[in-house]
Amino acid sequence: MKIGVLALQGAVREHIRHIELSGHEGIAVKRVEQLEEIDGLILPGGESTTLRRLMDLYGFKEVLQNSDLPMFGTCAGLIVLAQDVEGESGYLKKLDITVERNSFGRQVDSFESELDIKGIAEDIEGVFIRAPHIAQVEEGVDVLSRVGDKIVAVKQGKYLGVSFHPELTDDYRVTEYFINHMIKKD
Repeated sequence: MKIGVLALQGAVREHIRHIELSGHEGIAVKRVEQLEEIDGLILPGGESTTLRRLMDLYGFKEVLQNSDLPMFGTCAGLIVLAQDVEGESGYLKKLDITVERNSFGRQVDSFESELDIKGIAEDIEGVFIRAPHIAQVEEGVDVLSRVGDKIVAVKQGKYLGVSFHPELTDDYRVTEYFINHMIKKD
C-alpha cells in the first residue's frame, strides 16, 4: 500500500521510515492532488496552529474534511483530527474527542514513558514533547492507552490518534497497526 505523510512540517522522514519498515511505500504529501495516490495519511506532530495555517494555505482542510481516507495523527496531528480543542472548535473533526494542548507541560517537561496500548503491545515507548492529552471521548471512541489518568491514544473508525511521537523511536508497531488495522484492503 501507499501511505502518505502530510509534509508541511514535522518528522516526515521518520514517519516514512516507519511506513517502509512496515513493508509499505511512504510518500511525502505536499500537494492536494497526491491524496488520490494514497491509501492512508499520517498527520505528523509539530505546532498545531502552524500546521492548520499551512493546511489552509495549500487547500488541504476542505478536501480532508470531506475525505474518508484513513488518517493517523501524532501529537499536533491528533489536535488537527479532534472534534474539539479546549477553548476552541476543532479543525478536521474526524475523532469525536476533546483535546487539551500542552497538558504535560512545556518543552523542558518532555519525557518518555513505556505504554500499554490496547491491541498493539504492552511495551511501546512513547516520546512526549509538549504533548496534548485527550480530555474527553464520545461514544464510539475506543481508548487505547493512558499515562496516569490522561488518555494518550484513541481510535474511531478509520482514524487513529496519539499524543506522543512513535516515529522518534525505532519501534514502528504503532504505524504498522494503523496500516494493518485501520486501512481497508481491497
